Amino acid sequence: MTKYIDQGKNDTRSGYGAGMTELGRTNPNVVALCADLVGSLKIQPFIDENPDRFFQVGIAEANMMGLAAGLTIGGKIPFASTFANFATGRVYDQIRQSIAYSGKNVKICASHAGVTLGEDGATHQILEDIGLMKMLPGMVVINPCDYNQTKAATLAIADYEGPVYLRFGRPKVANFTPVDQKFEIGKAVMLSEGTDVTIVATGHLVWESLIAAEALESQGISAEVINIHTIKPLDKEAILKSVKKTGCIVSAEEHNHLGGLGESISRVLAKNHPTPQEFVATNDTFGESGTPEQLMEKYGLNNKAIVNAVLKVLERK
Repeated sequence: MTKYIDQGKNDTRSGYGAGMTELGRTNPNVVALCADLVGSLKIQPFIDENPDRFFQVGIAEANMMGLAAGLTIGGKIPFASTFANFATGRVYDQIRQSIAYSGKNVKICASHAGVTLGEDGATHQILEDIGLMKMLPGMVVINPCDYNQTKAATLAIADYEGPVYLRFGRPKVANFTPVDQKFEIGKAVMLSEGTDVTIVATGHLVWESLIAAEALESQGISAEVINIHTIKPLDKEAILKSVKKTGCIVSAEEHNHLGGLGESISRVLAKNHPTPQEFVATNDTFGESGTPEQLMEKYGLNNKAIVNAVLKVLERK
């Protein structure tokens, strides 16, 4: 299998901040909005360089979405950022009515997603945001895997016309994708080819899938690993091409198994090529307080869980 090297752990939210800094220098129409979480979103450099293009709305997320929608009418490209829980659950009506319904060019940028928010606990973690966002007509849903890819995604969505939900996280994770990568919305990335099983993963679970693939290789199992950074629109062709070769699939995500990436894949398989599938995701539950590592272990969101899912799905081929 293809080997990937951790270039140095970093948080994906810092990739967003780096992307915003670059956009501040290259795209004069980009404006930033934040709901009292500038430090957490890593956008202070953008603010320092472009103070007239930043709007601090305070703890008023619903107002932030309405303001962002209005800014698009004047040709601006608003990046509205806060914690994922507040960027979706707290303001769903405003997103649906003011942004998605009219196809406004708003980029909803959500940090601290999933259980890896850690010690802040269930009230601040969200494991249903992908489902909420992907069900909105016309909403693009992106969940990059590391710092480099989050930066590339931030740059790419500025050039995309229409509403986007960009999801990223708090913990420092492996940074292993190319610095100079081209981010293509809706185009999956083949990380390692294999013949026995397909592993499709998104976000923090991509690196865990690569670790799992190495462990499986030592057992004589050839795993194909695909990075699904764009959950909507989903790269159906890449998924179908892979499962027609391997005959079974495991989906891995830091999200509820209800409504997430795995369910989107199941729909593709059911309509086109029924295939045994196992899910690595949370099982219809809220999170709790703990370190990211502890929570990933408890909720079965790591490389060990992926290996177990692969062994299970292989029995069903």
